[in-house]
Amino acid sequence: MTDPVAIARASYEAYVRKDRQALEALISDDFRFMSPLDNRIDRATYFERCWPNSEKFTSFDFVRLVPQGSDVIVTYEARMKDGQSFRNTEILTIRGSQIVNVEVYFGWSLPHPAPSGRFVNSTKEGS
Repeated sequence: MTDPVAIARASYEAYVRKDRQALEALISDDFRFMSPLDNRIDRATYFERCWPNSEKFTSFDFVRLVPQGSDVIVTYEARMKDGQSFRNTEILTIRGSQIVNVEVYFGWSLPHPAPSGRFVNSTKEGS
């Protein structure tokens, strides 16, 4: 498999199926993962820290899967076993048939806590 969008989609499907072996085949040995909570963690740390979350997911509904060179921009709405859902955007970098880098941008709760056209009041100073 060399289609970047198919590789990206397959990685999320592995989470839903709880198929670690399939995900391991899609992630390169020199893989790095970044999020607001993770700064370039390596493959082993990713599987230790992130893979256990696969037990919580029931589905990913893709809002966009946009190829751009070796990157795929993915926005999804994740559904969880406990009924909660959230929206993330991730940028996956593909080399050959494997994912070498993931950048995660998150923070969207679903449903959004603010009414349409409104905002959430912040209690932080300066916000």
